[in-house]
Amino acid sequence: MSPGPRAEGTADSLSYQQLVRTRRDRPREGWRGAVYTLSRGRMNPGLSPTEADRRQKIARIQTQLAGWHTITVASMKGGVGKTTVSALLGLVLAEYRGDRVVALDANPDAGTLADRVLGQPVPYTVRDLINNLDTIESLTDIARYTSLAGRLQVLASEQDPRMSESFNRQEYEQVTDVLKRFYNIIITDSGTGLIHSAMAGALEATRSLVLVGAPTVDGGSRAAKTLDWLKEHGFEDLVANAVVALSCDRSSPDIDRAAVVDHFAQRCRAVVEIPGDRHLASGGLIQLEQLRPATRDAAITLGACVADHFHYSQHHRHRGLDSTQSPVERPRQD
Repeated sequence: MSPGPRAEGTADSLSYQQLVRTRRDRPREGWRGAVYTLSRGRMNPGLSPTEADRRQKIARIQTQLAGWHTITVASMKGGVGKTTVSALLGLVLAEYRGDRVVALDANPDAGTLADRVLGQPVPYTVRDLINNLDTIESLTDIARYTSLAGRLQVLASEQDPRMSESFNRQEYEQVTDVLKRFYNIIITDSGTGLIHSAMAGALEATRSLVLVGAPTVDGGSRAAKTLDWLKEHGFEDLVANAVVALSCDRSSPDIDRAAVVDHFAQRCRAVVEIPGDRHLASGGLIQLEQLRPATRDAAITLGACVADHFHYSQHHRHRGLDSTQSPVERPRQD
């Protein structure tokens, strides 16, 4: 007589989940973290909604990525925080991921990305790399031309305007072809506008677009016109999957900020509002630990929204919104 089916929960069918007691995640912030520490772990009130939300977004940032992924940060208007957004995105992705992240300053007019994340002059720029592309055979070779900000590698723009103007589409493509051999994520801080030569190359190679605007008349309208231009020139997929970062360091009671956010939420995959921050307003070196908690959480949200596209871009350009995602992402508030 053959034995019947084993009852669930017998010794032969015990699973890891049945054997191991589930434990709440350890809180590290606020009164919850203090209670856990003072009680030496005997009392665990669990994570606050804000801390749980942050950890969930960090888990999204850590999405596995096969191969490489290109991200372009763009704006048709200057002065809206494009380089600041590039720096925040690069620092956050490098901080929470285990692979290699590099930020390329592709501004043809002496960009300031290196100033914002390094705070000091760099010995080599993208022009030096271009002049020596045929010598790059290993990560050690290319590391000579990059500088380290935390875990983020930075390839600075040429500061001599006479030389930086010659950074054209062909040279941009040559540089990124080399970077793809050694880095998993390449973030391009583009120049202002969309028609300079290097920007044309960046758009063609982009898998994820971050469009920077502001909840102001000029900042909002120029960002909207940027989306229009991209659609008219065959970049509909980039628009549909774009993440819009709104620099909210300026505000006016005359502007319907919610209407601005809703406009971009209907046209793009996600909208992230970056609050004003004294640390960012100085225009100097950006350090994540110096940001206000709300600003750091917004940077983490931006990284999570960009990383959400890593999975889709491995196989094809993903159109439209992920039905599991809200197009407007905001950090939780207790």
